[in-house]
Amino acid sequence: MYKGHRIGVVVTAYDEASFVGRVIETVPDFVDRIYAVDDRSPDDSWAVIRRVAERVNEEAEGEPLPDLAVADGGDDRRVVPIRHGENRGYGAAVKTGYRRAAEDGMDVVAVMNGDGQMDPAILDRIVDPVVTGEVEYAKGNRLLRPEDRDGMSTFRFVGNAMLTGLSKFASGYWSIGDPQNGYTAISRTAIEELDLEALTDQYGFLNHLLTHLNVAGFRVADVPMSAVYGDEESSIEYVPFVRFVSLLLLRSFCWRLANRYVIRSFNPAVVYYGAGTIGLAGGLTGLVGSAVRAARGEDGVTGAIVATIAALLGLLALGTAIRLDAEANADLERPCPERAMANRERERDERAPARDGSR
Repeated sequence: MYKGHRIGVVVTAYDEASFVGRVIETVPDFVDRIYAVDDRSPDDSWAVIRRVAERVNEEAEGEPLPDLAVADGGDDRRVVPIRHGENRGYGAAVKTGYRRAAEDGMDVVAVMNGDGQMDPAILDRIVDPVVTGEVEYAKGNRLLRPEDRDGMSTFRFVGNAMLTGLSKFASGYWSIGDPQNGYTAISRTAIEELDLEALTDQYGFLNHLLTHLNVAGFRVADVPMSAVYGDEESSIEYVPFVRFVSLLLLRSFCWRLANRYVIRSFNPAVVYYGAGTIGLAGGLTGLVGSAVRAARGEDGVTGAIVATIAALLGLLALGTAIRLDAEANADLERPCPERAMANRERERDERAPARDGSR
């Protein structure tokens, strides 16, 4: 129990036999229930989960647990091992944990991957914005502070920055970064209202979830954190992953605009997005055509001028669309706790001279 709220943690595992046991063991004591979901790992992850779960449950025997209807099918174990019958993907593992935690009456559900990259000591910082009711979804962000990026390779940083930019368009959360960060917390209300079946089962789940949270009108906050990189090896194949997520983000972007700015209510941002895309694409195509004509010795100057104007107008329209989109979603985003505190302190310092001078 944390601040009067039942806390569940979903620990996902796929080929994490070397790490998942330690992750389960180090989950803070204020967590009421741990859902260890093995996505049909080919290694010994499931055996490790069962062994550690049995030991932790024996140690926790007799301790007070959430008041659940055990007689009606509830579960009185601290660690609940769950295994998929077949490999279904990271998103499917998280959704399995979400559903089980919501059924068990957990008020807030966090996710910690079984690779040991998420520091259990900061779990309270992850769940706090949701527990206090400030947001319905909180997530870690390793890009907010320079010291948090020190352990991140250039390859990881560049890839993450690119996905962050694309996810801003797709999700509508323009101040939220590090979308691939799986250290998250979500309210039971959000779990029950979201259509989990509509979310992808694959690694693009985190990006997809943000878009659905936006359309549902749920508030989101970033929490600064540092990743813990060790000897773990990612199971992601990056080329297929980037291709899949890019297409997923494009579909999510179009789906969000249609639902929020056409079906539910009208926002001119959708018009500017369309005009900007057409103008920019047409302008760039025209510039390429003008270059080809110039290479053949034909007149390409006039076409290049027209194409440049079209491209510039397209960029202007896209800029206007982004501004309108950001304004429409501003009330769904909350600054990270440390940034909000710094802003309050700065405002206080700015007001102090005025108060002193008025005396």
